[in-house]
Amino acid sequence: MPETKEKWLEITLSAPFELCDALSNFMEELGTQGVFQEEPEENGFNDTGTADAVEEIKAYLPLDRGTDKKIALLDNYIRGLSDLFPDLETPSFTRKKIADPDWGERWKKYFKPLKIGRNIIIKPTWERYSPTSRDIVIDIDPGMAFGTGQHPSTRLCIIAIEDIALKNRTFEKWNVLDIGTGTGILAICAAKMGAGRVAAVDLDPKAVEIAGINVSINGVEDSVGIINRDASMCEGTFELIIGNLTAATLMKLQPSIISMMKPDGYLVASGIIDRDAKNVEKLFRAEGVMLHDIKSEEEWVCYVLKKGKVEN
Repeated sequence: MPETKEKWLEITLSAPFELCDALSNFMEELGTQGVFQEEPEENGFNDTGTADAVEEIKAYLPLDRGTDKKIALLDNYIRGLSDLFPDLETPSFTRKKIADPDWGERWKKYFKPLKIGRNIIIKPTWERYSPTSRDIVIDIDPGMAFGTGQHPSTRLCIIAIEDIALKNRTFEKWNVLDIGTGTGILAICAAKMGAGRVAAVDLDPKAVEIAGINVSINGVEDSVGIINRDASMCEGTFELIIGNLTAATLMKLQPSIISMMKPDGYLVASGIIDRDAKNVEKLFRAEGVMLHDIKSEEEWVCYVLKKGKVEN
């Protein structure tokens, strides 16, 4: 019998440059299996013309009973963006049914070696790169999971982790928790920067599989454990917790995260859009957690928070 191919809905969004990251993040939240953003070639490294640029985003949803509901949520989200940014062109989208898109080949077009922070190089497995003596090279094969270093929220996390690792001499003894590990990129970063033990947690079995492959590719199996579990069910305490999630998910997990932070422990919380940032900060700081640092890129915010010591 011929192999039955999975059916998918390809969604092509056209949107102003300023709204593309927000739309890409929302499509990830909807459960799309791959989001690809086309940037106009004429932009290059120029600062001219960006404000008027309309870019294209492709996202893929499995065709099932929940697809129509997700399309309705996308419609509502676009209307909300239009209300928030009346001076920008309203995003639009088209859709078509397709069978079994070639994910691996599509990713290769968009994913190139990227230097982040002082020494971190994120490199796809199929690209060549000649490192310097100080480079920490992380090889990633993203498959259908989220996390390649291309997105601002991931870059901000990597920079925050590097800052913490370089400023804490005991980092090699730390236990680290990466919530929503995706490709495993942040867990691998922590391990390659010297963390003693890293627990990488994700609810998605496919992400867990991909993260396991990437951990093996990078040779950090001895220090990174991949766990298919709800983060709220995790046990133990950690010197560093990383959550590159969404504002809503971070706020939902707040009680669990706070309880798992060791005294003087750090939380790197990213995936937060600027308009949600103050709500996240207010919720976490109300529990004896201090603001240590804020990093931002475009409309994305990453908080570095530190838990105070318990007074005797």
